[in-house]
Amino acid sequence: QVQLVESGGGLVQAGGSLRLSCAASGRTFSTYPMGWFRQAPGKEREFVARISWSGTITSYADSVKGRFTISRDSAKNTVYLQMNSLKPEDTAVYYCAVNQTPRSTSTAENDYTYWGQGTQVIVSS
Repeated sequence: QVQLVESGGGLVQAGGSLRLSCAASGRTFSTYPMGWFRQAPGKEREFVARISWSGTITSYADSVKGRFTISRDSAKNTVYLQMNSLKPEDTAVYYCAVNQTPRSTSTAENDYTYWGQGTQVIVSS
C-alpha cells in the first residue's frame, strides 16, 4: 500500500523557518516528479513547489519563490520543503504529492496521483 507521510509542521513566529519532510513507503517514487501544495483556511488548495524525478529541475509559486526550497533524497524516498522567512500568509496545511508522469512539469493538483495526509503550519505575527 502506497503511503506518503508528511512531518515537520508546527507553530513558528513570522520570519522563522521550518523544514517539512514527506516520506514515501509502499513503492519507490524516485522516477517521478513530486510536489508540495497547501490549503489555507477557507481557501482552495494551491501549488507551492515541485521537483523533477532527477532533482535537478524545480519550480515554485511566485508567493514562495526565494524563500522556500524543495529537494529530494531518492535513496530515502523522501522529499523536503525548507521554508525560510515565513509569513503569516504561509499558514496552511501542507501536502506532498506524486505525479506519476516521469517528465511532467505540471503544477496542477489533478495531475498528482498520491497524496499525504497533510501537516499543519501556523505562522504567528
